[in-house]
Amino acid sequence: MTKRLVAAGVSGFLGPRVVAAATAQGYEVTTLVRRATSAANEVQWNPDSGELPKGILEGADAVLNLCGVGVADKRWNDEYRKLITSSRVNPTKLLASRCIAEGVPSLINASAVGYYGPRGSEIIDEKALVGRTFLAKVCKDWEEAADIAADGGVRVVKLRTGLVLGPEGGLIPKLRTLTKLFVNGRIGSGKQYWPWISVDDWVDATMFLINGTFSGPANLTGPQPVTNAQFTKEIGKILSRPTPWIIPGFAVHAVLGDFAEEVLTGQRAIPAALEDAGFTFSHATVHEALRAELS
Repeated sequence: MTKRLVAAGVSGFLGPRVVAAATAQGYEVTTLVRRATSAANEVQWNPDSGELPKGILEGADAVLNLCGVGVADKRWNDEYRKLITSSRVNPTKLLASRCIAEGVPSLINASAVGYYGPRGSEIIDEKALVGRTFLAKVCKDWEEAADIAADGGVRVVKLRTGLVLGPEGGLIPKLRTLTKLFVNGRIGSGKQYWPWISVDDWVDATMFLINGTFSGPANLTGPQPVTNAQFTKEIGKILSRPTPWIIPGFAVHAVLGDFAEEVLTGQRAIPAALEDAGFTFSHATVHEALRAELS
């Protein structure tokens, strides 16, 4: 019997990969898009106005929701802060309520390790409390929107994603260019932990959670988080380039605005829930992940 997955927010870096993986595993994938449809498997919706054709989720084995504008795409003025929140919470509320109404057994919903806020060298698993930063509040609201489905009997998984390492998106293209130009180096103190995960492991973990019975928050991070200084040294080693520079905090603020605090602090998050559930990483160290994604 063909399995069915309804996926939203899959037009970016991670979406096409996980849709391809689901298709390869035998899923019939329906994608929700805001623009006019251009393929038979697309359905137009507008989560901000609550528009989603009735019955679209009926018969689905799971709904995957990755909706949300990029937090590093623009500087955070008041308008963009509101968009960061609404682009996550509004689609999640709509999908959560419709999962209940249309009998979908599982909602796999995006979140982020920003949930924890800056925690220094403290080892963070899924039992850690929510932080006090703007992004922590966004993640809390995001997850509470998904909990609407959980309250209605739907299995809800919250993907607390870290820094995803892939060749075509996220950090890697920028850091590869900087390193090859001999201008890469540690950011700020370099002591902040970067909770990385290879894109291959992120996709495999997401499919593992879609197919499984686990519910609740899961850190989608590699099992051995490293500091920014260690990460920078490793990428230089793999690309055979020195990384001697120090990028001061004020320069990061000048480029990224308020998002700089996320880059300059970070979380030492570990994937306790994933490993307890039996997931095996293909890239258990940052060296393995960077070598795979930079090759």
